[in-house]
Amino acid sequence: METMLDLEDIFGHGGPLQSSLPDFKVRWQQLRMAQRVASALEHRETLVVEAGTGTGKTFAYLVPALLCGARVLISTGTRTLQDQLFSKDLPLVAAALGRPARIALLKGRTNYLCRHRIALAGTPGMEQLSLDPKATQDPAAPAGGMLARIERWARTTRSGDLAEVRGLSDSHPVWPQVTSTRDNCLGNRCPELSRCHVALARREALDADIVIVNHHLLLADLALKEDGFGDILGSADAVILDEAHQIPDLATQFFGAQVSSRRIENLLKDAQAELAAHTARVSADSEAGAAAAEIGESIRGVEQSAQRLSSLLPARAGRFPLSEMGSHLSASVNDLAQSLQSLQDRLGVLGDESPLAQLSERAGDLVLALERIAAVDDMEGVRAVEMSPRGFSLSLMPFDISARFLSLLQARRCAWIFTSATLSLGEDFGHFTGRLGLGESPTLKIESPFDYERQSLLYLPAGMPEPASSGYTAAVIETALPLIDAARGGAFVLFTSHRALAQGAALLRARWADESPFRLFVQGEAPRERLLKEFREDGNGVLLGTTSFWEGVDVKGEALRLVVIEKLPFASPDDPLVRARIDHLQATGGNAFRDYQLPEAALALKQGVGRLIRSEDDYGTVVICDPRMMGRGYGKFFLAALPAMTPTRDRDEVLRFIRKHSPRDLSPARLATQP
Repeated sequence: METMLDLEDIFGHGGPLQSSLPDFKVRWQQLRMAQRVASALEHRETLVVEAGTGTGKTFAYLVPALLCGARVLISTGTRTLQDQLFSKDLPLVAAALGRPARIALLKGRTNYLCRHRIALAGTPGMEQLSLDPKATQDPAAPAGGMLARIERWARTTRSGDLAEVRGLSDSHPVWPQVTSTRDNCLGNRCPELSRCHVALARREALDADIVIVNHHLLLADLALKEDGFGDILGSADAVILDEAHQIPDLATQFFGAQVSSRRIENLLKDAQAELAAHTARVSADSEAGAAAAEIGESIRGVEQSAQRLSSLLPARAGRFPLSEMGSHLSASVNDLAQSLQSLQDRLGVLGDESPLAQLSERAGDLVLALERIAAVDDMEGVRAVEMSPRGFSLSLMPFDISARFLSLLQARRCAWIFTSATLSLGEDFGHFTGRLGLGESPTLKIESPFDYERQSLLYLPAGMPEPASSGYTAAVIETALPLIDAARGGAFVLFTSHRALAQGAALLRARWADESPFRLFVQGEAPRERLLKEFREDGNGVLLGTTSFWEGVDVKGEALRLVVIEKLPFASPDDPLVRARIDHLQATGGNAFRDYQLPEAALALKQGVGRLIRSEDDYGTVVICDPRMMGRGYGKFFLAALPAMTPTRDRDEVLRFIRKHSPRDLSPARLATQP
């Protein structure tokens, strides 16, 4: 009870948060969540909390985390959220409470300089390999200048975080040459282990009270148990997962199997480099020299096997089911596995102390993954190949991870708190908790403090054609145009496919060919964060986006006042993963539409609608163009999943609402700068 009273003081009027933080607002919803999180931390419970937009869920779990005296791991969806927690939110709350804490930010190993690999970066044998005879070589910018810059920085950096290197992006060709992965890290065999930046970051994390990670790193630690660097979960008393709606899909990936051409290329490049270094140390006439020659032969054998496999795969980009590709492809997969097995055996001959022995383990991991992909029962998971300009990726995605995920949670006696703004459908958390085996866990739903009925309007336009019709995208743009004009810009138009996005952009540009009244931002034409930054700064822009703009986008204030949603975000049944899951549910007596397609689409729609109202001062309109919202019985299911917005089909009512809450005028100076 004392803790509850303390929290009431902390979150209440005149409390330390309101006194210390100028923008802090007292919300009973935030206090309710904090009290329940505090109880879960105290009793080491598993708890699932949906906190509607505006609840202030970050502070609602940070305050109990700081007060509980336990070691807490906080996992977020992105590195951007990690940085915000580490650099802003946690220091602010800790200072307001007068509760200093040791805080560590831990990123994945590919964010840190690998001293061993930078030493190898200029070694003969590190040249690019291509396992795809159809692929064209990427004429990447010369990496030598950046490599020299990294080498100079490496002499003075303490953290080894490559974010410190000016002008270096994670897409730069030098990045994989100077970082390690779980595959190529030498672990305890590494000659640079005593100065390893990853090992140092993990040691600091083990000494911290609160450690901030991201979901990829947490799941890698949970599912893969990286050797040589300790267990970041081992001493945690609690794990808090923010943006937890991402966990089911991410965990499915981690519990599956994947073999990509790039992963094989990296193994062969590393083997060539280590082999060159090894050969320089031994005589060609020695037994070790002969073994090295055999390893070189095996490397060429793997490269040839991978190229033969690649030649059998589809030439176009996309994802395709392996089950439809025939026995000749299965034979080629087995041939690649045998070639890798030969490489593993020959690398293992050189002994456990050689760096080449670690490469033997990597080859063995690829063999096991290929065998798992080739041998899986179609009732266990879906097997697919994904083709891209960078090569191929073979994968197995299991249908059901619930038992495995739950067993991993139960193996650690700590609190597990899952929170997001989109975990339930109506009052039902079953779709989320069922996928993770959390069906018996307590849940809490906290409604948003925002007044959606006053602040927003939901427009469901009449007379729209069926979404499958050829003129549907054009009808969406025709519906959106007068609304965009009335709002004077400040609009998101969200599409469910890249094809529809491209059509929509072309149609808008054709309509605005003579004089564009608003600046147009189109996904893919600039990096996502740059598009968002310029959209916010413009204030009257029109942004067209697809999947990545439906969630994780926060535009407060007038800059976003209209969200147009092209159609209900049902996953495409042409995707082999979706089709296989549908077939599996039908084969096991389930209802694929009710149990999978409908809840997934409703949660995605909830995310998209959630882009609009981000503060108590926001006003705006959501337009869902899909006629199935009113014409199909399941439209009520979608409506029940959304905030309590006032629905209307009256276009004039919508235009009045939009004009009432749009900016008074557009600055002539702003219009003069429009392209």
